Amino acid sequence: MTEHDIAPAVYARRWRTLPVLCLSLAIVMVANGSLNVALPALARDLSASSSELQWMVDAYALVFAGLLFTAGALGDRFGRKEMLQGGLVLFLVGAFVAVVASNPAQVIASRAVMGLAAACIMPSTLAILTNIFPAAERGRAIALWAGIAAGTAALGPPTSGFLLGHFWWGSVFLVNVPFVVAALVLGARLVPTSKDAEGRPLDLVGALLSMLGVGALIYAIIEAPADGWTSTRTLAGFTVAAAFLAAFAARERTARHPMLDLRLFRDRRFSVASGGMALSFFAMFGSFFLVTQYLQLVLGCSALTAGLLLLPISLIMMVLAPRGPRLAARFGVNRVVAAGLASAATGLFVLANLDATTPAAAIYLAFVPMVAGMAVTMPSLTTLIMSAVPPGSAGVGSAMNDTTREMGGALGVAVLGSLLTTRYAGALGPELAGLPTSAQATANTGLAGALDVARDLPGQAGPALADAARTAFVDGMGLAAGLAAVTVLATAALAYRLLPAGHLTIAVTEEPPEAAPADVAADLPAAG
Repeated sequence: MTEHDIAPAVYARRWRTLPVLCLSLAIVMVANGSLNVALPALARDLSASSSELQWMVDAYALVFAGLLFTAGALGDRFGRKEMLQGGLVLFLVGAFVAVVASNPAQVIASRAVMGLAAACIMPSTLAILTNIFPAAERGRAIALWAGIAAGTAALGPPTSGFLLGHFWWGSVFLVNVPFVVAALVLGARLVPTSKDAEGRPLDLVGALLSMLGVGALIYAIIEAPADGWTSTRTLAGFTVAAAFLAAFAARERTARHPMLDLRLFRDRRFSVASGGMALSFFAMFGSFFLVTQYLQLVLGCSALTAGLLLLPISLIMMVLAPRGPRLAARFGVNRVVAAGLASAATGLFVLANLDATTPAAAIYLAFVPMVAGMAVTMPSLTTLIMSAVPPGSAGVGSAMNDTTREMGGALGVAVLGSLLTTRYAGALGPELAGLPTSAQATANTGLAGALDVARDLPGQAGPALADAARTAFVDGMGLAAGLAAVTVLATAALAYRLLPAGHLTIAVTEEPPEAAPADVAADLPAAG
């Protein structure tokens, strides 16, 4: 696609439209990041268990990931601007439901509504971007989009921390309201209507199977830590997910107008980049879930202090992500992605070796290399995915990019949270001997519960239990972060071997390739 293929009025205001798309995307990401800081407050004020806290995080991901393909396809068919605007309105509804919630179930339900809204918003932003920028500029625009996607998630914690220091926990759900209103007003004026020019019919059967398959998979991942990864219920969940996903694949191979053309997976740009994106967010979301609790419950930071400590993450993301295309053009995609993932793994290894006496500022030794590595990696992975998708299916391509993010994030929270919980319970068990059964049950729900029990114990028993619980938590965090580091490092090696060694192409092909290209060669414009 060149500038001559884009309507003149749309082309003329493309750089004014991009901030509106990024603002809409930022709303989705800030909503995810802002909740983490509020988890300890929700645990105290609503008596939420570790499982309920995890569901507050993952209900969003479950609905989001389960509906992304369908929302992307609906946008391609009926209009991406309409999906974007509708999602913003629905987001407001979910936020206001959360504000008046009085128990964990209501918070979880509101997060599900916001997940539905996010499924309408996020793929629409990238699909619209792909159709308003010519190939020569698309790499830079996607880099800015990806930097916003990763960076603005870190703006939520300090804002939420400030609100929690002055108001009640429900105020964290009001953070985005002014931005949603601004995005609606500006979007109505600047965002163009965009949809598949061929008007292909929606694959309703494929949409249903994708929702059931992805939803069942995310549900099984989320519940596995509580039920056990080899329990009958967990294995049944994975079996159901596999059955629906297999049926979805069979449907897409035979459908006249498939929602997702499976030939795309023959292209290494699409398949390897999708896997790399999933594992990157596996590490990022999982580590954020661990660190926000570590800062507050282990090191004793206030919610505001914890949020401010995480604020530089967004600055690193926003500064480095736009540089990713320049690095890919100079050194090659495989080298940039592999080096970025290796840097992220280094940070995770540092995180695995923190302890209960580590100064809070030392968290930067872990987060700077981790965040810097992901910042330069994500734009290349996103561009690789979108470069393999025909323009008329940009919504589905964007949905694939977003689905891998959410599935990876949900898997990270579930797997790393499960490892943490297992190691924590095993290490703390001997310290709970002799306590009443109810107290043992409370302590086993998580570190917040153990600290509550410790406060009620007489003499030195309370401080001793609190110290043991913090040590057990840090042991579990170390195990989880170490596994994430090894996973990301292995992904870096695979990316170096399988991704193209040349420069990154940003042109969108009209038809999916029949086979993976031996190399991809086209220079990107310098970013920044």
